[in-house]
Amino acid sequence: MIKEDIKQLILFDGICNFCNSTVNFIIKKDKKDQFKFASLQSALGQTFIHKLPSNTDSIVYIRNKQVLIKSTAALYIAQDLGYPYKLLAIFKFLPTSWRDCCYDYIAKNRYRWFGKKDHCEIPSAQNRKKFIS
Repeated sequence: MIKEDIKQLILFDGICNFCNSTVNFIIKKDKKDQFKFASLQSALGQTFIHKLPSNTDSIVYIRNKQVLIKSTAALYIAQDLGYPYKLLAIFKFLPTSWRDCCYDYIAKNRYRWFGKKDHCEIPSAQNRKKFIS
């Protein structure tokens, strides 16, 4: 399934413009080259999505074999990006239900606000090594 040397894998909605922009941002800011990516629409993404709650459709973060979703995933990604993004980790102290309510609102409206593609974006040649199919 996932190679043992992959410690941090982000699964994302490959047809979502907002999600793709977020992935491109993470790649740009990932100075430690620690993150790998796969779309939820990929074979790897589908193996995970079937094991998660049915409303998980926008982000999954596998961090050291721990599966994180929604706002918790986003906050841990920010934390792992380092300073200044790790400062967002302060929001982990809010109840998960509150954080996920905000997250769900954005996720529910992401196609309307940011649009979507007909198919998953193909990564550039320089970023291709960051993606797992």
